[in-house]
Amino acid sequence: MNSPLLELPGAVAAPEEASLDSSLDVGVPWHFGDPFAEQRSAARSAVLVDRSHRQVIAVPGEERLSWLHLVLSQHLTELPEGQGTEALVLDSQGHIDCHLMLAHHEGAVYLDTDAGAQATSALPTIGVDGKQTLPEYLEAMRFWSKVEPRDATDEFALLSAIGPDAAELLRKAGVDAVPSAPWEVVGLPGGGFARHVPFRGLFTVDLVVPRKSLVDWWMRLTDTGFRPAGTLAYEALRVEALRPRVGLDTDERAIPHEMGWIHTAAHVAKGCYRGQETVAKVHNVGKPPRRMVLLHLDGSVEVRPETGDPVLHGERKVGRIGSVVLHHELGPVALALLKRTAPVDVELVAGDAEQERAVAAAVDPDSVPPDSGEPPGRLAARGLRGH
Repeated sequence: MNSPLLELPGAVAAPEEASLDSSLDVGVPWHFGDPFAEQRSAARSAVLVDRSHRQVIAVPGEERLSWLHLVLSQHLTELPEGQGTEALVLDSQGHIDCHLMLAHHEGAVYLDTDAGAQATSALPTIGVDGKQTLPEYLEAMRFWSKVEPRDATDEFALLSAIGPDAAELLRKAGVDAVPSAPWEVVGLPGGGFARHVPFRGLFTVDLVVPRKSLVDWWMRLTDTGFRPAGTLAYEALRVEALRPRVGLDTDERAIPHEMGWIHTAAHVAKGCYRGQETVAKVHNVGKPPRRMVLLHLDGSVEVRPETGDPVLHGERKVGRIGSVVLHHELGPVALALLKRTAPVDVELVAGDAEQERAVAAAVDPDSVPPDSGEPPGRLAARGLRGH
């Protein structure tokens, strides 16, 4: 469904011939005339982003936490009311199907994810190419549990308030209790809730509001001083914060360890969820074959690589391009999955040369995940052998 905010003066929709990067955000404003200024406002003051195209799923029922604990990758049995987190749906091999943001509020757990998110079917004969929509998958996994998951996208819409002045402006708009602790969730006047999202240095609150009140909330917040911003600006900030997005920064082989989602979205100590064996095995006795990094792209040329293009070291393919954005300070940058053995202190080439969009690229050293050392399982085994 298209957001009514696309009808606002200055709102620009994504082009019809959109790249994969922008096609995921069709239906909401792409920008409001100046994406770079919108990014700068997010860093220096406050912006409001329409993300009402995200799918929202409500999970009420007395067994909601224990059931979600079994279905998702996160430890959820003790998630208190007024708290959120993030989680994944994995396939049986531990590959990532979808990423979810959670909020436990007033007797239900709310999940939000990219529109059209799919999960590998619990029964391979069901669905197209063994895939189901996320609501279909959750319904198939319900069995006799006392839960009633439902697609609540028609009921709720999501706005993101970002920037150092966001908390003050939210209070000015009548949000008396602004969540400030990591993943804190508070109710909103008139229904819905606000959830604090850790966003690597940028104060960020997601507002999940009644969809019928979306325009009213937008006008109330922009009237207090929030600058309207589109998904182009949001995506640039997301890439800068090294937050991956399923379908752009992941491929069919991606596992949580490669994306930096271990401990944040995937729990390594609990069992019983699909894909858990792969998560535990790689964490305890191995290392992920790839790692996500930030690439600085040559900005002296007009072409840029696209999602899915290769990353080369000499003639050898060493990685895959994910999200590609223009950042107001960093210039053209991209997230990329590189082989663990790929050098990170040399010049690389990003993009498809046959399509004439290959450019020089360099890995941002601050984005390289630290070496976690020898896996704990190997250390334990070595200790046993020593005795």
